[in-house]
Amino acid sequence: MEGEGDELNDYTIIKEGEAEILMHSSNTVFFNKAQVNNRDISIAVLRTFVEKRKEEYAAMLNRKVKPESKINEVTPDSTAPESTNVENEETAVSVDMPTIGIHYKQENIPFDASADVSAEPIKTSLKVHRVLDAPKVLEALAASGLRALRYAQEVDGIGPIIALDNDEESIKACKRNIKFNGSTVCSKVEAYHADARVYMLTNQKKFDAVDLDPYGSPSVFLDSAVQSVADGGLLMCTATDMAVLCGGNGEVCYSKYGSYPLKGKYCHEMALRILLACIESHANRYKRFIVPILSVQMDFYIRVFVRIFTSASAIKNTPLKLSYVYQCIACDSFHLQSVGRTVTKNNSMRYAPGFGPIVPQDCRDCGKKFNMGGPIWSAPMHDLEWVISILANVKAMKDRYPAYDKILSVLTNISEELHDVPLFLSLHNLCGTLKCTSPSAVVFRSAVVNAGYRISGTHVNPLGLKTDAPMEVIWDIMRCWVKKHPIKAQSPDRSGSVILSKEPTIQANFTRAVLALSKAQAKKVARFLPNPERHWGPKVRAGRQISSKHASLLGPEAIQGLSSIHAKGNTASQVLISHQEQEDYGPEQKRQKTVDEAASN
Repeated sequence: MEGEGDELNDYTIIKEGEAEILMHSSNTVFFNKAQVNNRDISIAVLRTFVEKRKEEYAAMLNRKVKPESKINEVTPDSTAPESTNVENEETAVSVDMPTIGIHYKQENIPFDASADVSAEPIKTSLKVHRVLDAPKVLEALAASGLRALRYAQEVDGIGPIIALDNDEESIKACKRNIKFNGSTVCSKVEAYHADARVYMLTNQKKFDAVDLDPYGSPSVFLDSAVQSVADGGLLMCTATDMAVLCGGNGEVCYSKYGSYPLKGKYCHEMALRILLACIESHANRYKRFIVPILSVQMDFYIRVFVRIFTSASAIKNTPLKLSYVYQCIACDSFHLQSVGRTVTKNNSMRYAPGFGPIVPQDCRDCGKKFNMGGPIWSAPMHDLEWVISILANVKAMKDRYPAYDKILSVLTNISEELHDVPLFLSLHNLCGTLKCTSPSAVVFRSAVVNAGYRISGTHVNPLGLKTDAPMEVIWDIMRCWVKKHPIKAQSPDRSGSVILSKEPTIQANFTRAVLALSKAQAKKVARFLPNPERHWGPKVRAGRQISSKHASLLGPEAIQGLSSIHAKGNTASQVLISHQEQEDYGPEQKRQKTVDEAASN
C-alpha cells in the first residue's frame, strides 16, 4: 500500500461474505452493495455447478462402453472404476453429448444432421481424461474484483479465476484486493488489464464458467462470451438496462437484443426471455445452443444462468423455443405464436415455419387491436432439478450467504413456478379492466384449479399469476365473479363493458381448492421481502464525482457525510463495514431509479 503512494486512511474496508476489499473515497472503481444478492445467488449456482459437473463426469466414466462405438482399442483395465485416479490416462467411451460438462478430446466425427437432439442425445466417441480438472472461471468485468475474491474463497473445488477489466484503475484496485485477501486468493485469482471481448475471442472454449456483470447492457459481450465457454460450461449474465428491456425504448431493445419488448405487467419476465433469446441467437451462429438452469429478476436487474453445448443438429430446435407475443392494447389478453414447428410423416420429422397468425385483426375479447412483440424465449427458463439442488445448497450453508433471506425467498418462489408457462397475468389488472372489486388470490386461483387448469405465482411480481388456462377461461371466471359482485354501469364502448356483455360459457367454481395455496404460503415462508435499507438500488457509476444530485441514489445522509469527510481532508480512520451489520431502515417508499435513469443524472 505505502509503496503505491496511497494512505490507508483514504480507504474503506468493505467486507462481504469471506472477502474484503479496499475502496478508495474517490469512487474511481465501481462497487454496488445492492449487488450482494446477485453475488450470493451466483455463488450458490456455481457451487451446484461444481457438484453437478463431478456427477456428470463420474456417470460418463461408469457408463458401459459399446464395442462398436470404439475408435481406439482399450484394455479392460482402462475402464475399471479403480483406475480413475490415474493422471493423464485416457479412454474411449460412448457418451451423450448434452450431459457433458467437462473438458475432453473429441475425435473428428461428423454430426448426424438428421438426428433430433431434443428427443435423443447424439452418440459420439470421446477420449476422456481420467482426472477431472477444477473448473476454470472468467470474470470478464471485474471492477474491484469482489466477485472473483468471493468465488475463490467460498466455492469449494473451484479452479483458477481470471479477472479482467479494461480500466487501469480497476485492475490496480483488483490486484490490491487480491493481495489484501491473502495467499489462498493470490494462488487462485489473476487480474489482467484487457478488453474482455478480445480476450474471450482469443480463448475459445477455455472456461468452464464465464461471468458477465456489466454496468448496463451485456449485448456487446455476448458474441465472444458464447465462444469462450467450454462445452457444457456455464454462462452467467446480468443486464441492468431495464428501461430498455421493459419497453421504455423498444427500438433500442431491438437494436441491442434483436427483440421488441411490450409494456405489460409481465415486462420483467419478458426481459428475461428476451435476454435468453439473444444469447441463443449468438450461440447458434457457432453451432451451439443454450440450456437455461436459472433466470432471476431481482431489484433493478435480471440475471440468467445458462449452460452452453455444441451440436449442429440441436440448433434446429431453436425456432421451437421462440415465440412472438400478441398483446391487446386495451385488455390483458395476450397470445403466443411459435416461430417454428415440426411436421411428422411416415416416422420422419422435418422442421417448418410456425402457423400464423394465431389471432384475428381485432381482439376476440374486447374488439381492440394487438401489439406484436418478440421473439422471446418461450421454452422453460429454469431447470427444476437444478433449482431444487441450488435451494438445498443455500439452506445447508445458510451462514455463508450474507443475503440468505433474500435469495431463499427468490429461489423458493422460482421452485413453485409453472416452468412451462411463459409470461403471466395480473389479477389487479384484470379487475382494473372490468372496474370490479378484486377477488383474493386464493379465491381466483381456486376457480382456475376447479376449472381443470394449473396456476402458480411468479417470483417476478407478487400479484402475478402464471396459468395454462386460455384467456377465454380467465375472462369467463371474471364474468362469473362480477355476476356475484355487481359493478356500476359503465360506458358500452369501454373494453370492460364489451367483455362483460358476453355470457360465460363455463360456470366458475370459487370453492377453495387445496392446490390453490402454494407450499411456501401454507408454511408461512416469506416470499417477497422489503429492501433491507433505504436507497437500495443502483449506485453512481465509477469515475463520477458524487454530489447532491445523487441524493436519490445514495440518500441525503450519505451526501452530507461525504461532504463532511471532504471538508476534513478525508482523514477519517479506517471503517469496517459488514453487510450483516447494516442498519435496517425498512422498505423504501419510492420506486428506485433504473440504471439508465441514474446514469443520466
